[in-house]
Amino acid sequence: MPVSAADVKTVRERTGAGFIDSKNALEKSQGNIEAAVKDLIAKAIAKGVSMADKRINTAASQGVVESYIHGGGRIGVILELNCETDFVARTDEFHKLAHEIAMQIAAMNPQFIGTTDLPEKPERPLPEISLMHMPYVRDGSRTIKDLVAEGIAKMGESIRIRRFTRYELGG
Repeated sequence: MPVSAADVKTVRERTGAGFIDSKNALEKSQGNIEAAVKDLIAKAIAKGVSMADKRINTAASQGVVESYIHGGGRIGVILELNCETDFVARTDEFHKLAHEIAMQIAAMNPQFIGTTDLPEKPERPLPEISLMHMPYVRDGSRTIKDLVAEGIAKMGESIRIRRFTRYELGG
């Protein structure tokens, strides 16, 4: 089934995938834009997880410190997000990822980053206390770990959430 250039453009804008990948995903889904987007996101997550596993010991000493204020100044977050090079740290895509993670922290109030900093026997389920295991507030079908994996796949570098602090007025 031939697909239109407008549909390919829509899929590319929503996923950041290349022209050929977007076109192939649309053809595979018989022109269904939503199915094509879901397929490309799943592939990006798989690619990102694979890249992250390969680069687990790679130094990520560059990055940004992102701040986010929410609720009329009632909640604030400071996040350190690391990557391998300053080139990637300066990209809009990296800054957007940092902003999305900071918003997640403000909204969900995680206590830990992932499994490495958890106590031996956590009192609550991982999706309630671990940032990496929480459902993404903008898309509950993905976790923050998936969001970071997509960033790794797009940017081609190791990305790590190093630390964060959440402040709440009166809390």
